[in-house]
Amino acid sequence: MKFTAAQIAEILEGYVEGNPEVEVFALSKIEEGTPGSLTFLANPKYQSHIYTTEASVTIVNQSFEPEGPIKTTLIKVEDAYKAFSKLLEFYNQVKLNKSGIEQPVSIAESAKYGENLYLGSFSYIGQNVIIGNHVKIYPNCYVGDNVVIGDNTTLFAGVKVYSETVIGKHCTMHSGSIIGSDGFGFAPSEEGAFTKIPQIGNVIIEDYVDIGACTTIDRATLGSTIIRSGVKLDNHIQIAHNVEIGENTVIAAQTGVAGSTKIGKNGLIGGQVGIAGHLVIGNNVRIQAQSGIGRNIKDDEVLQGSPSFGKTDYNKSYVHFKNLPKIVSQLDELAKKQSKQTE
Repeated sequence: MKFTAAQIAEILEGYVEGNPEVEVFALSKIEEGTPGSLTFLANPKYQSHIYTTEASVTIVNQSFEPEGPIKTTLIKVEDAYKAFSKLLEFYNQVKLNKSGIEQPVSIAESAKYGENLYLGSFSYIGQNVIIGNHVKIYPNCYVGDNVVIGDNTTLFAGVKVYSETVIGKHCTMHSGSIIGSDGFGFAPSEEGAFTKIPQIGNVIIEDYVDIGACTTIDRATLGSTIIRSGVKLDNHIQIAHNVEIGENTVIAAQTGVAGSTKIGKNGLIGGQVGIAGHLVIGNNVRIQAQSGIGRNIKDDEVLQGSPSFGKTDYNKSYVHFKNLPKIVSQLDELAKKQSKQTE
């Protein structure tokens, strides 16, 4: 798909300096620009590249004035970074603008779906499923019985949504994510074996939630596992049964949250964090990567370490930890001197 500089300038509400009819069909970094590509300059650190780039079109701030000859056509806008981000969003919408029902697929007669559905081949839609408008379900997806999917939600290839799950509007589930699998519930018997406890709850995902590739969210034993509006989950995250994650909390890859823990809103949780079960994590909490959380956390705490404690205290303690061999050596010397003085 090709666009002229003039067409792009119209989308971005900017103006062209150079050839308005030059065409682009790809995006690039300014230092790696090639003919037919479009790039941008927002950081002054990269300004030297605008005189050597081969990109056909470059988005720049209105204040930019070349100090030497350039080959690239300029599109001048109020904020080059924001304009390029807007263009990326537009490009993504065009690229992912699929519709229609491919074959083969399996759709239960009792399922209902809205306008402009895209359903990729080899997908399965179960009994009594309700799908909203402008939903995109890519190939090899499974949508179990009684699932509800809101408007403008996208399930990329290979997503599995178990029965009774409720997914809101404007959500994105990336490939390999599994929503509504059984919670890890087993009861020990007198003989030492474990008996499975039926998991009869569901998962509720509110609006504007993003779920990364290969992330799993378990259904509740009773009631619901709840992911509130605006939550962003990275790849390879485990959310256990009956967990609740508050609005606009962001969790990085390989984090695990054990059953029945409640996490507040506006949290930032780093990668490989482990959170024990039946805890309450407050609002606006910051947890550094690889921390282990085994206690309730109050609002606004910043934590690090395993088991975690206050980040400032952790950093002070770590300085001493790194110097521990030197400190032990000094203590040994003091002990030797003390021993000689008492002889």
